[in-house]
Amino acid sequence: MTDTVQTGIKATIYLQPGRDEAVRRFHPWVFSGAVARMEGQPEDGDVVEVVNHKGRFLATGHYHDGSIKVRIFSYERRTPDVSYWTEKLRAIRTVREAILPPRTNAYRLIHGEGDGCSGLIIDVYNGVVVLQAHSIGMHRERALITEALKNVYGDELLAVYDKSAETLPPLYAAEVQNAYRYGRAEVPHAVEENGNTFMVDWITGQKTGFFLDQRDNRALLGRYAAGKKVLNAFCYSGGFSVYALHAGAALVHSVDVSQKAIDLTNRNVAANFGPEAPHEAYAEDVMKYLKAHDHQYDVVILDPPAYAKSLSARHRAVQGYKRLNAEGLRRVAAGGILFTFSCSQVVDRELFYNTIVAAAIEAGRQVRVLHHLSQPADHPVNLFHPEGGYLKGLVLWVE
Repeated sequence: MTDTVQTGIKATIYLQPGRDEAVRRFHPWVFSGAVARMEGQPEDGDVVEVVNHKGRFLATGHYHDGSIKVRIFSYERRTPDVSYWTEKLRAIRTVREAILPPRTNAYRLIHGEGDGCSGLIIDVYNGVVVLQAHSIGMHRERALITEALKNVYGDELLAVYDKSAETLPPLYAAEVQNAYRYGRAEVPHAVEENGNTFMVDWITGQKTGFFLDQRDNRALLGRYAAGKKVLNAFCYSGGFSVYALHAGAALVHSVDVSQKAIDLTNRNVAANFGPEAPHEAYAEDVMKYLKAHDHQYDVVILDPPAYAKSLSARHRAVQGYKRLNAEGLRRVAAGGILFTFSCSQVVDRELFYNTIVAAAIEAGRQVRVLHHLSQPADHPVNLFHPEGGYLKGLVLWVE
């Protein structure tokens, strides 16, 4: 797909009378039902203005012919150019550097709506930037964003990789290929997180290559893992396993249905501790593993992939979380700890909590809540778009 650069406002979107309140309250989406009419004939991804029914300016965003008609990126009249993106990315980078822990060079630079960039994810891996667009509008900005990244990072920037083919609308994505937009770097690529080494592969790995959103929760695990037997279920690349071993765990078992994930885990464990680490990894279905083995662990981590990506799948997801956590609780030794998570956006914090209550009742275990967990500060949530707070977690003391 050849690059196209936005060249100005392509249309004006008029809202229905009384339907501008959400935009005035800085919600970043304009839904189709709020639109009265359009002046102009925008294509998907074009920059458009949003105005109220009297023509009063409200916001600027990217147009899409769908249920979300406009994804807002500014509440000023701004056509995104290199200057716009440089200014925005530089300001956000300053905040990121203030909040990152020491000995950490992997982080999220742009977190969609949380950073006023609906449809855009940018992760930084020790000089390599991985860009992932979830909207056509943001994908059409990729050339400008790449130039801005060069301005912001200078000689520190090794490469920019566009990994959007899997996250864009299917018809548009049919002509999109993941590719380097600047520079090149060998994979796997070593990054550091809280002093731990991880090998990241953004080309074949899940998401952008590494689950950065569990950084703070991995660090918290270290406070509970010393001298303990630990199960890391749905381990992917072994993030929790490495932290547990670093904290002095007596034994760590890592389980994931994917052999590729197990290979990644073993590679990361070896990169930090060599071949003698007290670690064993199993390419097995987690539920089958929990039911088939009667091991009792001092610490169990349950970090499954999203069980529901739509409201229609929510009930089935809740039942899945309940069954999983009931089995997980049965594997926790008396006086042990369970770390349990949901990254399903449609399963809110209250529903997740109630599901874990039901799982504890089913397992017949007395449980106390020690921590409520979420995503780290480089995954900010827009105050006016609470849907961005997708990661929920609990640390439980199991009697």
